[in-house]
Amino acid sequence: AMAAPRRPSGGGLRRAPQDGRLEEINKEFLCDPKFSDEKDLEEKLAVFKEKYMEFDLNNQGEIDLMSVKRMMEKLGAPKTHLELKKMISEVTGGVSDTISYQDFVNVMLGKRSAVLKLVMMFEGKANESNLKPSGPPPERDIASLP
Repeated sequence: AMAAPRRPSGGGLRRAPQDGRLEEINKEFLCDPKFSDEKDLEEKLAVFKEKYMEFDLNNQGEIDLMSVKRMMEKLGAPKTHLELKKMISEVTGGVSDTISYQDFVNVMLGKRSAVLKLVMMFEGKANESNLKPSGPPPERDIASLP
């Protein structure tokens, strides 16, 4: 019998049920003929799952207004209450005040460019530029310290 792959630790136990649930949804997307021509679908879904769980999800395991608000602030692009509501309704098609994982994946894989997708790409780019420092670190003077 094959040994089960070791799960990377971290993230705490609180995430375990959530992780399993999202994994199930990922499987559904993998079997969905609508996405059969999507390149690297499995890798993408793994990334989406991590991203989704990075949001401070509400107790139902969905992204609510406050979660999006925090995420946007974290990205240094704070939004007004109205803008946030608009973002969410753009993602859910106006049927819900919270973004389910299915909504999230549909947007990320979808052809229409939703705000959330841009946020994620923007965050990805931000992370990339942090990973590759070019040249020696800049001299920090006292004034620039937080």
